[in-house]
Amino acid sequence: VTPVSSLAESWKDLLARARSKQLKPEEYSSGTFTISNLGMFGVTSFKPILPPGCAAIMSVGASKPTAVPDGNGGVKIEKQMTLGLAADHRIVYGAQAAEFLRDLKEIIENPYQLLV
Repeated sequence: VTPVSSLAESWKDLLARARSKQLKPEEYSSGTFTISNLGMFGVTSFKPILPPGCAAIMSVGASKPTAVPDGNGGVKIEKQMTLGLAADHRIVYGAQAAEFLRDLKEIIENPYQLLV
């Protein structure tokens, strides 16, 4: 298992090299999981299209203020975002894809659990 800190450093390096168009073809042509982030353009929700040969693709929408119950009979405003997932069911069972999204939601909402 790769530590989150190592993943973060690798991700930072890949992003920097992608933005400066310095990635090698083997670094972007053989992935099995894709992330499509239209949230950075203000799109709040969309359905990703699975690229050929890819096991799954996750869509990331922009966060937006949303009214939610506060637990005391009132309402509070929280930022929420939408994630979507399309998977090739020949490779990934639907239940596993749902569990992945559930676990990712838990990590996003409680990031400190990664430190324990």
